Amino acid sequence: MLLVATAVALIRVRGLLASIMLTSVYGLLSASFFVTMDAVDVAFTEAAVGAGVSPLLLLLTVAIVGRKEAAPLRGRRALLPILLVTVTGALLIVGTFDMPHFGSADAPANHHVAPHYLQQSWDEIGIPNVVTSVLASYRAYDTLGEVLVIFTAGVAVILALAPPGQRGSARPARPSAEEHLGQHTILQVVSKLLIPFMLLFAFYVQFHGEYGPGGGFQAGVIFASGIILYGLLYGLPTVCRVIPPPVVEILAALGVLIYGLTGVISLLGGANYLDYSVLADDPVTAQHIGIIAIELGVGITVAAVIITIYYAFAARLLREED
Repeated sequence: MLLVATAVALIRVRGLLASIMLTSVYGLLSASFFVTMDAVDVAFTEAAVGAGVSPLLLLLTVAIVGRKEAAPLRGRRALLPILLVTVTGALLIVGTFDMPHFGSADAPANHHVAPHYLQQSWDEIGIPNVVTSVLASYRAYDTLGEVLVIFTAGVAVILALAPPGQRGSARPARPSAEEHLGQHTILQVVSKLLIPFMLLFAFYVQFHGEYGPGGGFQAGVIFASGIILYGLLYGLPTVCRVIPPPVVEILAALGVLIYGLTGVISLLGGANYLDYSVLADDPVTAQHIGIIAIELGVGITVAAVIITIYYAFAARLLREED
C-alpha cells in the first residue's frame, strides 16, 4: 500500500523537487519490499541506486533546469499521452494474468532453473551465495552485457553534456575550493567521520559478495555515493583533485577490459569464453578466481561511470551558473 500511495503521489505532485523526494522514498520502500522477499542482493542495489545515487543526480538536473514543471498539456494535446499510458498499462496488467502465482510449485522457474542452481551450485562453483554464482558464472555473458550498457550510458552522458569542441569531463574553474569549504561546516565534519566507513563498506561488499549479499554492482554504487557526497559537501574542484576526471574515465574502461580479458584468458586456456574452469588446477578454485576478477571489473566500471556522470552534471551546472 505504501508503494501504491507513493506512486499516486508521484503522479499528482507538480514540483520537480517533491517528485525527486518521492522517487527516493519509492526506492527505499522497494528495497524494503525486496528484503521481505528474501532478495537481499536486489535490495542492496535498489537502496543504493533508487534511494541514493539517482536522487542525487536528479537534484543536479533540477539545479540546471529549474524546480518548476512545464505547464501540463490540456485538451486535445493531452489526449494522446493519456491514451498511450492507458493502453500500455492495460497491456502490462493483461500480461500478468499468464504469470504463475508467487511461490507456486508449478512455476517453470521452479522446474527448469532453480533446481539445478540450488542443488548443483555448491559442487560446481563452491560459494554459498547462489545469486553471485548465477550472475558471475552461469550467466556471465548477460552480466558482461549489463556492464557494457552501464559503460555506454556513461559515454552517452559525457557526449550529451560536453560543451562544443570539448570532452564531457569536469574541468571546473569555479567556485574555488576555499570558497566552498565555509558553507557546510557541520555537514563536512560529520562527513569526515562517515565517508571513510562508506568506502570501507563498499570494499567489504565488493569482496564479500561470494559469501553474502553484495558484489561489484552494489559495491560500485556505494563507493560512488561516498565520492559524490564528498563532492557535494566540499565542492567539485576539491573532489576532482582527489580523483581527477581523466583517471575516472580510464577506470571506467579498465573495468570492462578486466571483465573481457578474463574471458580471453579462458579462451587461451582451451575453454569457452568466460569459462573459468581453466584458470586453476582445481575447477572450484578456478571459479573463485574468475568470479573475483570479473566482480572487480564490474565494481570499477560501475563506480567510475557513476562518478563520471556526476562530474559531467556538476560541470554543466557550473557552466550554467557562469
